[in-house]
Amino acid sequence: MTLEFAPFIPWIAIASLSVLAVVLSVLGFLRNVRGTAIRLAASIAVLAALANPLLLQEERDPLTTVVPVIVDRSQSQQIAGRVEQTDQALQGIRDRLGRFPNIEPRIIEVTDPGDSDAPSTKLFEALAAATTDVPPTRVGGAIFVTDGQVHDIPGENQALPFDAPVHSLITGKADEFDRRIEILRAPRFGIVDEEQELTFRVFDDGEASNQPADVSVKMNGEDLGIVPAVPGAETSFAFRVPRGGNNVLEFSVAATPGEVTDVNNRAIHLIEGIRQNLRVLLVSGEPHAGERAWRNLLKSDASVDLVHFTILRPPEKQDGTPINELSLIAFPTRELFVEKINDFDLIIFDRYQHRGVLPILYYDYIAEYVRNGGALLIAAGPEHAGQDSIALTPLSSVLPATPTGDVHQAGFYPRLSDQGKRHPVTRGLDGSAVEPPQWGRWFRSVDVGRTDGETVMTGDGDRPLLVLNRANEGRVAMLLSDQGWLWARGFEGGGPHVSLYRRIAHWLMKEPELEEEALKARATGRTLEVTRQTIGDAPGPATITTPSGETIALNLSEIQPGLYRGERRMTETGLFTITNGDFSTLVHVGAVDAPEFRAMISTTDTLSPISDETRGLTARLDDGDASVRIPDILPVRGEVRVADDRRMLIRLTDETVLKGVNTLPLFAGFAGLGILLLAVSAMWWREGR
Repeated sequence: MTLEFAPFIPWIAIASLSVLAVVLSVLGFLRNVRGTAIRLAASIAVLAALANPLLLQEERDPLTTVVPVIVDRSQSQQIAGRVEQTDQALQGIRDRLGRFPNIEPRIIEVTDPGDSDAPSTKLFEALAAATTDVPPTRVGGAIFVTDGQVHDIPGENQALPFDAPVHSLITGKADEFDRRIEILRAPRFGIVDEEQELTFRVFDDGEASNQPADVSVKMNGEDLGIVPAVPGAETSFAFRVPRGGNNVLEFSVAATPGEVTDVNNRAIHLIEGIRQNLRVLLVSGEPHAGERAWRNLLKSDASVDLVHFTILRPPEKQDGTPINELSLIAFPTRELFVEKINDFDLIIFDRYQHRGVLPILYYDYIAEYVRNGGALLIAAGPEHAGQDSIALTPLSSVLPATPTGDVHQAGFYPRLSDQGKRHPVTRGLDGSAVEPPQWGRWFRSVDVGRTDGETVMTGDGDRPLLVLNRANEGRVAMLLSDQGWLWARGFEGGGPHVSLYRRIAHWLMKEPELEEEALKARATGRTLEVTRQTIGDAPGPATITTPSGETIALNLSEIQPGLYRGERRMTETGLFTITNGDFSTLVHVGAVDAPEFRAMISTTDTLSPISDETRGLTARLDDGDASVRIPDILPVRGEVRVADDRRMLIRLTDETVLKGVNTLPLFAGFAGLGILLLAVSAMWWREGR
């Protein structure tokens, strides 16, 4: 209770009257005037009534004690039975805190941030957010339910937002073991067919092993062998980039019996293959109008080293001119087609015919070059249908079409076949989407019989015009017309000769972007995009296998003929496996070195210092069977001075909230009237005597 005043007149007036009453009373006492004491008492009563004293009584309710319960739902908590332990612990904490009506639990479940490429477990950030709306004195403590892999633990100079115990209940088992692999140093780019080096390391979290681990290495899905690696030591691996464009290098270590998870037993590295100084051999049978189109295209690419020969004087042209007087360069057949044939990435025969320049055996060498992985392009003219056609040499064993001996002479629009509309070499060529195509006509093509491989362009009467085929490890393309130069010259508006020629050359040299059947995946932030390229029927949905082992079906929609795509935003990060039919690929969502995957075993070491400093408790939930062991909760009044090694102490708050104030005027009503009447009556009685 408190006493306050609400005077009826100003305080200065009351003070003046009080002074007057005191002066009169002092004079009365000095002169021994009868009734002075009673007059003083009456004056005090009147002055008190004028001051209007009030007795105030506050009505207050005690505030609840806030206890944040921070539940770790990060990816490391999704393994080895930790989900069940977490759920049981959370329910047990709810039940125990529910016994105390003056304790307000705040359950905060912390998941991986959905917009982060490098997920981590930030429990103290969640704890601060959960207590921002209450004063520190109302927080009675905090309880963490986690595996101990926390990545935002305050430093030595960072204080908690309250002074109360912090308790940590640890999921998992005390003797956990996990093996993981990380790539430490690796190049992002590499020259095709040049040796590169990469460094990786196998980690053993928990009980370390000195026995070498066998690491399986794959490049673009093909096995490169087994590399022994001592856990904890850096291991180097040398490899060659097999192709231009994107290459996926995969390292995997076999799961060890008893380890908590194998989701971090694989690691991938993407390396961009760069072709340096592509070597192309262009052999023209004789000068013609279209010869310069090929030469200009190849010479315009700075990365191409072009070796170009035109046969100006075949052996049958004998005019008696001595060899030493000729200004022509002799065709170095042996050097090109025997000694250095494997140095070329692509060989082009442009209207070439067999006229004795190349020995017949050399055609067999060229065929073997193709079968061993080489690339051959035949740009055929009328000579290809004649008796000197190279299709009548041993080279025929790798050619996808054999000429009938006829040459078709008529104007026609080159068109994409049904396969050509889906094939990446010809799909989407400018002007191909309308009928007739928006490009100029050609006027000559070589007739062929049955073709192998894919006929992607046709001429007049659906005659094959561009045929693509594989021959063992190599590739062959046949362009059955020499009229492409009309597009280069702009005849009837020209046509996409640069795109067409370049795509043919890149397909022959096995550029990944032009593969007919391919499954590709890439990640942009948390969004996973899957692309399926096929010249066959619809491939159906792709299957995504997440790092936690969950499988998700992803529908693929056709965005262009033969090109299907689908995307999905992922809640997890890590290494994903994408499959569709017989095709499979890997993609890493999020940062490769994300803190969430650096260590997966449960530990008490990270949070014990915080618990010790705040007089809290760090305890494991595992009790050896299917249930969990949850410490009891003990509320205490006042400051927590000593930790309890068996119970979680909660400091109860003394904070209250004001509900109302009761006011009692002391001189109001009959009580005040009675006091005044008593004072006046006493004066009257004394004066009457």
